[in-house]
Amino acid sequence: MERIEQQFEFMKEIDGLKKIGRQTYLKDASRKENDAEHSWHLAVMALLLQEYANEAVDVLRVISMVLVHDMVELDAGDTYAYDEAGNATKREREIAAAERIFPILPEDQAAFFRGLWDEFEEAETPEAKFAHTLDNIQPMMLNDATGGKAWREHQVKLSQVMNRQKKTAEGSDILWEYARENMIAKNVKEGVIIEDCKL
Repeated sequence: MERIEQQFEFMKEIDGLKKIGRQTYLKDASRKENDAEHSWHLAVMALLLQEYANEAVDVLRVISMVLVHDMVELDAGDTYAYDEAGNATKREREIAAAERIFPILPEDQAAFFRGLWDEFEEAETPEAKFAHTLDNIQPMMLNDATGGKAWREHQVKLSQVMNRQKKTAEGSDILWEYARENMIAKNVKEGVIIEDCKL
């Protein structure tokens, strides 16, 4: 296959992300978002909020990473943050997906996309840490905007939220403190998030 044909095959393949549903509702609570919408939202957040990263980041790399990070869900599906059984097999399912999906691309681009995905998963570079911060805060922002609709549906406890957010500050102390006060504490106070530990 010619290079351009491989690239178009990949673009057609990832169109499927528009059909991968997530548990997070849109801000008007009319429906749940999909993976394509989530990734786009994170890319815009990276562009807008880069000034709050703990360390200087290459924003194009952050944007690239958040656009690629959920592509594996074409095969693996979205695993809800608080689904213990799903999270037990998530890594293995996502690696298998990465090994099928990225090689659709020409070899050099396949290596680049896989490298972005691996970097996000390892969460060690400033860019990956910031990307994770955005990925953790975006669903909280939408949960708060809907009055905690998904949190209520899943009877989410504060201990679950805090465990999920334990590394969020690594990418941005400022964004973490903002989210903790304006999204988590607020919803604990309102009884949306079940308070079973200290904030």
